Formats: sequence, C-alpha cells, structure tokens
Amino acid sequence: MKQLMKRFFENPATEIGMLAKRFLEHMEIEMNRSPRTLESYGHTLNAFFAWGNIRHTEDINAEKVREYRIYLNRKMTRFGTTLKKNSQAYHAVVLRTFLKYLAKQDVKAFAAEKIEIGRIPDRQVDFLEYDEIERLLSATEGSALKTLRDRAILELLFSSGLRVSELIGLDRNHVNLDKEEFSVRGKGSKLRIVFISPTAKKALETYLAKRTDIDPALFVSHGKKGLTNRKNSTRDTLRLTPRSIQRIVKHYAKKAGIVKDVHPHTLRHSFATDLLVNGADIRSVQSMLGHSSITTTQVYTHITNERLKEIHKNFHGKRKKK
Repeated sequence: MKQLMKRFFENPATEIGMLAKRFLEHMEIEMNRSPRTLESYGHTLNAFFAWGNIRHTEDINAEKVREYRIYLNRKMTRFGTTLKKNSQAYHAVVLRTFLKYLAKQDVKAFAAEKIEIGRIPDRQVDFLEYDEIERLLSATEGSALKTLRDRAILELLFSSGLRVSELIGLDRNHVNLDKEEFSVRGKGSKLRIVFISPTAKKALETYLAKRTDIDPALFVSHGKKGLTNRKNSTRDTLRLTPRSIQRIVKHYAKKAGIVKDVHPHTLRHSFATDLLVNGADIRSVQSMLGHSSITTTQVYTHITNERLKEIHKNFHGKRKKK
C-alpha cells in the first residue's frame, strides 16, 4: 500500500496526487475498503492521471474525460482484444467516486454527475450442471495427501460458494466441522456464516486427518515427499495462492472431460445456481454469497428463469391421452 501511495508523490508532489492519497486513506479508514480494492482504485486513478498528464483538479474537464473514454474504448489488450464494456465502466465509476469525494471535501473540481456510466451489458455467468459437478468431484479419486486436499477444496468451493480469497485465507481453527458451519470475512470486511455439506465435511476430515504438519493454513502446498515447511524457508507458511487454486480447478475440469472454461469462481456460480434452481429464495442466496446488494445476486435469475421456461415447455399441458 505504501508503494502505491508513493506513486502519487513523485518529484514533486502534485495537487492531484495529494488529493488521491487522501481519497484512498478515506476509503481505507472511513469506508473500510480492502487492500485489493484500494490497490485497484489507486492503479485506475494513476492510469488516468498519467494518460492525461493530470496534475491539478482543473485539468479534469468534460473534454478530457470524453477523450479518455474514447481511448479506453479503442485500447487493445495484450490478447489483441478491446477492453470489455464493464472494464471501461469501472474506470468511469472510480473517477466518479473520486470526484464525489472531492465535492464532499469542498474541493472545486469537475462535477461527478456529469460522467455517465452508460448501460453495462448483462454479466455472463458460467456455471456447471449438476452432472458436471459430479464428474469434477469424481475426478479427484485417490488416497494421496495432495489428492485428498484437492477433493476437499472442490467440495468446499461448491458446498459454500466461497470466493478464492476467502478460501485461501482460512486456517484450520476457523472451520467448525462439528457444527458444519463457520464464519468468514468477505469483501468490505463483512462477516457471514458459511455452511458445509456432509460430503464437504467428510472430505475435509479425511484430508486433515492425514496431515502431519503444524502449518495453521487449512490448505497448503504438498510436495512429492510431503510438506516441506522448513524453518529456514523464506515463507512461514505454505498456504496455497489464488493461482494454485485456479490450476487445481482447471486440472480436474480437464480430467473430468468438461469442455467449459472452468475457474474457481465457476463453482461459486454453480453453488448459487444450484440453490435457486432447487427453490431457495434470492434473499437467502444473497446472504450466503455475501453480496451487499440484491442487484448483484439478481444476475443469477436470468439463468434460473431460462431453466424454468424450459421446465414449463417440457411439462406444461402434456395431458395424457386416454
């Protein structure tokens, strides 16, 4: 975080840099935003300031914003594609939030409400059908410690709808297997209760019973010769990283013959979709996912509505002929 702040204070400190620093500090203290959010906002603002050579608040005007929106719309990624509309909208949201903060601080600047976000296309939600979930879990058959760990990871992701950041942050003492539930601190440091299915509980018990290390992390890296958490290691834990979880999920999806592009978040989507399809109300799903707004959860209703339409088509009016 200190390195991020420092980027706004390069020789010499600019007015906009000082204000951006105060804005991020406001988000950190008053708004209780996570380090990842602060870093993302900082990078986004810094990109705009660098592109437009913004040094003072008066450098931000309607024409500058318009030109930046055009630049973002035409910018090519390293994959040879243009930025997605929701990514472009994110830049506008961050700038608007910053300008709203300046207005509240009585700093004369371009009015935030003059920046229009525009309609963002509905987010595509990819999920696995239940038979694909079963195939994915079955692909983890085996008794090796690493395989037991991977099975427990997949079971827990589908059982709880955890985000990857929440999963890797878990310690052994966080998870109450007797009660089949535990609390997790998600985005915005919001606390919520997470529930464990019987199969996830069994997978965790089997994995933890076979571990002989003392690492507090719930999921750790296991080498060919077992855990190698040496005292002289530069890390004091072998806790798995988000990238490690992504590789694990993709490995077993491929092994299960699933042709979809499966990510850890796909299991979170599958968790929510499975609940809604089986009759859960959307408010309950919102709570279990840890969404602060119901509109975030409503993205799943597009999926369930299509499935209900299919059920209606297949079963409505199919009277048996005598």
